[in-house]
Amino acid sequence: MLRSLLAIALASVALPAWAAPPRVVTDIAAVHSLVSRVMEGVAEPELLIPAGASPHFYALKPSDARKLRDAQIVIKIGPQLSPWMDRPLTSLARGAKRLRLMELPGTITLAARTGATFEPHMDHGDHHPDGEEGGHDHAHEAVDPHAWLDPENGKVWLPVIADALSELDPEHAAEYRANARTGAAEIDKAMADTRATLASVQDLNFIVFHDAYQYFEHRFGLRAAGAIALSDASPPGPARIAELRERVAALKVTCALTEPQFDLDLVQTVFEGHDLKTAVVDPAGSGIPLGPDMYPDLIRSVGTALASCN
Repeated sequence: MLRSLLAIALASVALPAWAAPPRVVTDIAAVHSLVSRVMEGVAEPELLIPAGASPHFYALKPSDARKLRDAQIVIKIGPQLSPWMDRPLTSLARGAKRLRLMELPGTITLAARTGATFEPHMDHGDHHPDGEEGGHDHAHEAVDPHAWLDPENGKVWLPVIADALSELDPEHAAEYRANARTGAAEIDKAMADTRATLASVQDLNFIVFHDAYQYFEHRFGLRAAGAIALSDASPPGPARIAELRERVAALKVTCALTEPQFDLDLVQTVFEGHDLKTAVVDPAGSGIPLGPDMYPDLIRSVGTALASCN
């Protein structure tokens, strides 16, 4: 009897307690993919904003609130993309660590473009050929929040994500850091594939539905002629449409990059009387399966859409 009690007591104190992997919440699918790559083989992060929903305006569901309450770390682009998130994070995820990717050193940021046609004087010298780095100071300007569409930013963020997870879960630090290196190599491959895809369309004259692609253009040496809508939540007014129609005629624009959730009739209004092709792509990656491969596949999908519009 005494021997049995001793065995039970020893079992209760002598065996190590293996810590569970950290509970991670991400904002958008592209960030979820990067974190999934880092956590592969260990655990899976939670996604807060589903692909297809606007990250600029999103109403949390009860299940989302539960995710935030349980989170140990929330990894997101930053308030530039989803300013509404700060309040629920403060109330629901008080004890969670926060990682804002756009604020990390080395992240390339670009000033938000204004006007329907992105006139050159609005760029503030931010447009660089493929391969040049940014690192701009936009303290007095609005910053374009779609920074995940520059794959070099994805490469900057991967090791920082690995370090943040390693602090919470030292047991799996080696896996996190090895996975981050694998993810960077996969992004390099996606960039090489995309350059090859876009080689024949470097002079393509195209417009976009809303201005989400500046970082992609910056990385791959392209330039949109304008955007139909100011944002994914703001339909264009008559003056903006008139300005775009003039631009379409002057530049002989032949391609419109549309998004699944937007009204094709608006595109047809801008291009009325002109031959055009349209290509559908979502900067948030709706339609691309979630997981480690989603981010490189998203980069490839934008290149493929543009190439199909030639």
